[in-house]
Amino acid sequence: MHLSTGTVTTADGRVLTVDSADVPGGFPVLVHAGTPGSRRMMPLAIELAAERGLRLISYDRPGYGESTPSPGRTIAQAAADARAIAAGLDLDRLATWGHSGGGGFALACAALLPDLVSAACVFASMAPSDAPDLDYLGSLSPGWRAEIQLFYADPDLARQQAWSEARQRLPALSTAEGWLKMWGEQPETAAPERLAVARYLALVQQDALGRGDEGWWEDNVAYLTPWGFDPADIAVPVQLWHGAQDAAVPPAFGHWLAGRIPGVEAHFMADDDHGSIHDGHLTEAYDWLRRRL
Repeated sequence: MHLSTGTVTTADGRVLTVDSADVPGGFPVLVHAGTPGSRRMMPLAIELAAERGLRLISYDRPGYGESTPSPGRTIAQAAADARAIAAGLDLDRLATWGHSGGGGFALACAALLPDLVSAACVFASMAPSDAPDLDYLGSLSPGWRAEIQLFYADPDLARQQAWSEARQRLPALSTAEGWLKMWGEQPETAAPERLAVARYLALVQQDALGRGDEGWWEDNVAYLTPWGFDPADIAVPVQLWHGAQDAAVPPAFGHWLAGRIPGVEAHFMADDDHGSIHDGHLTEAYDWLRRRL
């Protein structure tokens, strides 16, 4: 599947790098990557979407890849960026999609752009840190809870520590060989599909962190400060997925969102974790989207 890469300019003059699958007549679906992430999309995901008449589009959020940084951005700003992408690609309707850290950005588009967004799918999404009736910190693992407590107490130190740890992992995770080694495999014996995944993940790391931590830091600030919208205001169809075995984003976040978003179709899968909830239910979600366009 061929991808076209280009740029769009936002209303405030920033530049966003955008990838768009070439699917003639395909209904556009704007994909919001996880954190840290990039515009890169798995070829299999693009092909499965295309088979269902869907055209995947993704972008580097501000500060990632070659997209202009936007310090202090909120989750809600994704709606303005989505508007700019739609205008740049001459689109008057689209669906939106987000996994993990991308979930909040997809929900922002659903809440704030009802004239543009027709439906949204989110997997293992974050929830607002100030969500009422959600024990946000209490839902987290001890390690993650300590990181967030440090963020609120000393954000500069929190950023320094996170980036120092990431830099130690980056050389290995920026190569396909590094990912395969982490999985206990070798390039010469790895199955072609595993090698393809490793190459994809290496490209994501290069885009997301190869130029520094700005985009990652902006994402983290956005998650842990007011989002700028209420999921209760979403008026378009939403499908939500969360795995009970998710050790990265607490299932409590998904349950809170499911109780907040009007009319949401929520799926909580007993055997899925953070990755399998997305990868294992792609076709179901694509089929659901297709029926709501």
